[in-house]
Amino acid sequence: VQLQASGGGLVQAGGSLRLSCAASGRTFSSYAMGWFRQAPGKEREFVAAISWSGGSTYYADSVKGRFTISRDNAKNTVYLQMNSLKPEDTAVYYCAADGGHREIYYSGPVGYDYWGQGTQVTVSS
Repeated sequence: VQLQASGGGLVQAGGSLRLSCAASGRTFSSYAMGWFRQAPGKEREFVAAISWSGGSTYYADSVKGRFTISRDNAKNTVYLQMNSLKPEDTAVYYCAADGGHREIYYSGPVGYDYWGQGTQVTVSS
């Protein structure tokens, strides 16, 4: 599976962005998917995950209620809708696929097999 993240940019605090992650390969719909982020000087951290069907989602406490993960298996795409953005949301955002599980299994980067190249999100105060 190859992943291509897009949709990042510069936005003011309180604004919104929608990230997309387009996947190649016929097995996309079989994988749980996740979004992660990494700010300068910090470790990569979990943001959100979604099961293969979209029926289950899981969020980091820091984004719960503001971010929404979704997927369209017909389009081989997973999304991250980000609302009420804060300066502390500034980071490079990565999408990832867990090739070993349909349901959400990992809440950290370890275990995700495939990674996109990342898209920069910058939130100004």
